[in-house]
Amino acid sequence: MIRAILGAIAACIGGSLAVFGQETAATPGISEFLPLLILIVVFGGIFYFMLIRPNRRRQQEMKQLMDSLKRGDTVITAGGIHGEIESIGDTSVVLNLEDGSKLRMAKTSIVRKQEK
Repeated sequence: MIRAILGAIAACIGGSLAVFGQETAATPGISEFLPLLILIVVFGGIFYFMLIRPNRRRQQEMKQLMDSLKRGDTVITAGGIHGEIESIGDTSVVLNLEDGSKLRMAKTSIVRKQEK
């Protein structure tokens, strides 16, 4: 197994390699590595379209939501708290709840705006 790995490395760099005192008879060519390269590219594409791209879209939607928040908006937080925004800071918001109490929360805990 080590002999095969060292032979593959030698083939990639274009030289021959003596393994344990034996000369390798034939080094594998690029045609033997092409299926592996195609497989790596396919898995990279799947990884991009299944994980990275949807996550970027979600982050962009959350950024748009954070930028569109203004005083008077009715929002729902990650904890399920419904309230109306009284004031907005850089990283936090103050919500007015139905019973009149005020609650300061992290801006990132807001998950969506509620339609009036």
